[in-house]
Amino acid sequence: MNDSLKTLIIIAFLALILWNLGAGLYYMLADKGQTKRTVNALTRRIAFSIALIALVILANYMGWIEFHGVGRNPNP
Repeated sequence: MNDSLKTLIIIAFLALILWNLGAGLYYMLADKGQTKRTVNALTRRIAFSIALIALVILANYMGWIEFHGVGRNPNP
């Protein structure tokens, strides 16, 4: 898998998460609690966040990406 494609997929997920977070804020201010649009937007945000975490774990398991251990001592 191409490195730029991996980066694009992760950025797309992050953009969807931020979009739904913003939509939830907008619906909360515009609807004043009269509809369920806020709850639906925030539920989608949580679902996309969980999907992104699962995708990163799956990509590590399949060998598409490699965790590099930030903060680990390279010489134990």
